[in-house]
Amino acid sequence: MPPDTGFPRADVENDFLRIRRRQVLARLAQRLRRGPDDVNLILPFDEVVAALGMRGERRLGLQTIPLDSVVGTVDSTRDFDRQFRPTSARVRERWERLALAQRRGEPIPPIDVYRIGDLHFVQDGHHRVSIALATGATTIEAYVTEVLTQIPPTGIRGRADLLVKSYERIFRARVPLPAADLAKITVTDPWSYAELGEAVEAWGFRYMQHEGRYLDRREIARRWYDDEYLPVVRMLHTAHLIGHRTEAEAYMQVAAERYRLILTHEWSDEIIERLRQKKIR
Repeated sequence: MPPDTGFPRADVENDFLRIRRRQVLARLAQRLRRGPDDVNLILPFDEVVAALGMRGERRLGLQTIPLDSVVGTVDSTRDFDRQFRPTSARVRERWERLALAQRRGEPIPPIDVYRIGDLHFVQDGHHRVSIALATGATTIEAYVTEVLTQIPPTGIRGRADLLVKSYERIFRARVPLPAADLAKITVTDPWSYAELGEAVEAWGFRYMQHEGRYLDRREIARRWYDDEYLPVVRMLHTAHLIGHRTEAEAYMQVAAERYRLILTHEWSDEIIERLRQKKIR
């Protein structure tokens, strides 16, 4: 940060112009690198909650939180980017007014945030976060409400990650396994969760036909995981057919290839050998 001039009004004007310039340069650099469109977009609270599924919330009271954990907003407007730099001059008047009050030592109330995992989403106090970051602060006082979600809120960096979480949440509803087992089923393409969910439901339908009785989703998920998924994954490891994919991705590919080769949903040493000869990797 440049040194203060000794004139608070001039200093806050310089602070605002400096972070606006940084926002413009960051946007330009992103375009020149042809990076993802959402890399600098502020994360929307509603979309994150929709992707993860909401179980409830609880008030945690006043806390000191790291500013670098504040990544999103409850507000639908886009006055600030992911780093809480103003995206236009529209917020300049209020931004400078609050910054000037802070420089003059006037009391600044805590912000209000929702916490999801280790991320925070501003309900009230966007300008205060922006000013704190512009002046070099690393923490801020906040009233925190924690949101409890259906799936773990880990690995969210941008909007693209929300798509993965959304499909994962739907997969968990369709295949209600225990959390420890679900954590072992991972894919890199979010659409693969939808495909795997379809595959499990199809397997469950065939299983019920074979058994001649109805089973609910939870029982089908349990039997598919124990009787189909785990044994097949073990065979694929033994046959060195996992490759660089996740276990779930390898399972989906060889299961589809198995049916094309043999026209059966059963597994045998013969099927594994024919799959190995095709060098499924």
